[in-house]
Amino acid sequence: QVQLVESGGGSVQSGGSLRLSCAYTYSSYCMGWFRQVPGKERERVASITRDGSKEYADSVQGRFTISKDNANDILYLQMNSLKPEDTAMYYCAAESLRYGVCASTYKYWGQGTQVTVSS
Repeated sequence: QVQLVESGGGSVQSGGSLRLSCAYTYSSYCMGWFRQVPGKERERVASITRDGSKEYADSVQGRFTISKDNANDILYLQMNSLKPEDTAMYYCAAESLRYGVCASTYKYWGQGTQVTVSS
């Protein structure tokens, strides 16, 4: 059974940092972090391939870092210089429906962890 379990969300002030973790039981070529605000579409924040290639949304480039601990099956998202517009529910995802294309819909999702950034 595929499980993706996020943790690490919380409330921080603008300029602060958080590190999200995702413990997974299923690893795929592409794994990613997404976020969603109520009433808006889910957006891809960052993704990483099995060989370590990373992609970031323009809005988080230079502030967020995605990484993967293959020995312990944990996906991370280090978030620095947080802004109020980063406030969202953050989701971990595995297995892009288009193999090799990380900018795609994913098959498996975690339950999400809330990040709230106050000004």
